Amino acid sequence: MVEEHGPGILMAAFIIIVGILFNPFAASAEEFHWGFKKSANGVPPNAGAALESLLDRHGAIYKGKPDEKIAYLTFDNGYENGYTESILDTLKKEDAPATFFLTGHYLKSAAPLVKRMVEEGHDIGNHSYDHPNMANLTEDGMEKEWKKFDELLLKTAGVERTIYARPPEGIFNDALLAKGNELGYRHIFWSVAFIDWHADKPRGRDYAYNELMKQLHPGAVILMHTVSPDNAEALPDFIRDAKKAGYEFRTLDDLVMEYENVDSILR
Repeated sequence: MVEEHGPGILMAAFIIIVGILFNPFAASAEEFHWGFKKSANGVPPNAGAALESLLDRHGAIYKGKPDEKIAYLTFDNGYENGYTESILDTLKKEDAPATFFLTGHYLKSAAPLVKRMVEEGHDIGNHSYDHPNMANLTEDGMEKEWKKFDELLLKTAGVERTIYARPPEGIFNDALLAKGNELGYRHIFWSVAFIDWHADKPRGRDYAYNELMKQLHPGAVILMHTVSPDNAEALPDFIRDAKKAGYEFRTLDDLVMEYENVDSILR
């Protein structure tokens, strides 16, 4: 699982992207691993000009406005580990919306929880059907992954289709973002993340809470994995304390609306 990287990786990504931008014959299938320097002291992270430009060209988003205390909760669910029900209970109690990026396996193995997510007003995002490296697929392969997921989601929870996509392990390329746009998918990355996907290596409630609080920033798109007991235990206090600090939790629809409003003003 690749969620964050140091300066060396970012520099490598920068070199690859620059090569593509200035060499029209460069392979379009070069892949990138989403990463950034973590936020600190409420200052939003920056992925660097090259990655920012690549995302902007395709309307992909990883953070909101830097001057408004708004945060967006997102969860990646590849399989169920017994903690999603607790997370849903917290979201309901604290009246906080979230988007759950699911896989085909999750739809099949945890259908009652998927139905509950939808019934309680949360959004479902497309994390692909089989969780492959999407950047390695042909365009037809990309389309099959997204559409196969959507077809099963319709059967499972009555949701017509997804509009937000997130590539497994944050691995993507220009072709993936472009094909997603063509099919009506908008890619949503993240600006807050920490190592929380090892189900067999819990680090405790305080670890998750402290990571969330110290990385919190205006416009934060928060990524968590539901396999972690740490997240389930930390979430209630995190949401309450973030609200005490003046933060609101909103939907990805609100986040996208921010960008569309900015674009219309610039035009």
